[in-house]
Amino acid sequence: MRKVLAFDLGGTKFAFGVVAEDGTVLGSGRVETLAEAGPAQAVQRVAAAAQQLLTELKLKPTDLLAIGIASPGPLDTARGCVDGSPNLPGWTGYSIEGELSKAFGNLPARIDNDCNAAALGEYVFGAGKGKRNLVYLTISTGIGGGAVIDGRLMRGANGNAAELGHIPLTMDGPRCGCGNLGCWEAYASGTAIARRTREALAAGRPSSILGFAGTIEQVTTYHLFQALAQKDPLATEIWDQSIDYLGRGLGAVINTFNPDIIVVGGGVTAAGDALFVPMRAKAFAYAFPRLGAVCAIVPAALGGNVGVVGAAACAFEAAQAHA
Repeated sequence: MRKVLAFDLGGTKFAFGVVAEDGTVLGSGRVETLAEAGPAQAVQRVAAAAQQLLTELKLKPTDLLAIGIASPGPLDTARGCVDGSPNLPGWTGYSIEGELSKAFGNLPARIDNDCNAAALGEYVFGAGKGKRNLVYLTISTGIGGGAVIDGRLMRGANGNAAELGHIPLTMDGPRCGCGNLGCWEAYASGTAIARRTREALAAGRPSSILGFAGTIEQVTTYHLFQALAQKDPLATEIWDQSIDYLGRGLGAVINTFNPDIIVVGGGVTAAGDALFVPMRAKAFAYAFPRLGAVCAIVPAALGGNVGVVGAAACAFEAAQAHA
């Protein structure tokens, strides 16, 4: 069975794995990115760790088909590097793609936006198997997205398509990390939900949330979920607002892409049915009925492996295109 080497780059960790053609992860590992120390040291360390994994699996680079890399965007895919990624300052212009290729005997390598890679991974190996039109969303620190339309990953003019977290919900509103006002991410990401919770507590709103967190500064969405389970009024209010924001954005996604399925991952999905049941209802209320009627909204299937498996799916796709 054919195999690829896959890398999932993040601001804090650099994961890797050997992935078989059926999506099975044959072995994996991770190193700290130490992003502030620059790209060269991170690539050297992850390459050494991946080489050790190959040795353990009794594999050589020549046994592999290609290399796939999932990375935070924006990307300059022509040069194989990040291009102004806020999570990777100082990395712009360093060809992660080229350096990892050289480290493994000039194996063909491909870098893709991490959410685009996750979309292809869920389409090929996960919750979207058997579908033709899929949108992937991660709702976590931010909101990221990727889309597979008519069986093809949508990359856009320069590899940065489907920045769905930056759909503007309002003309003003909170300032997003991208610099604009009113982005979906600034309202409905896990970070945004926690921020609105802290603001309400700082304004003197009573809530059991504080008892779970200890201090306002320590409040996260996890503490909100704990209070929500006890039907805390403030937690319920903030959660209902958040569900509405999520539904508005999802309605726009449904109306834009007309997908068969929207696959949702990320930390906020830990809320389970408390998220998915009302979020589906809101999304379909904001979507055109004919489009909503053919769309399922489901949890992601690949879990913590989504980055590595998604990068592998991109590597297999690239190899097939050049066969």
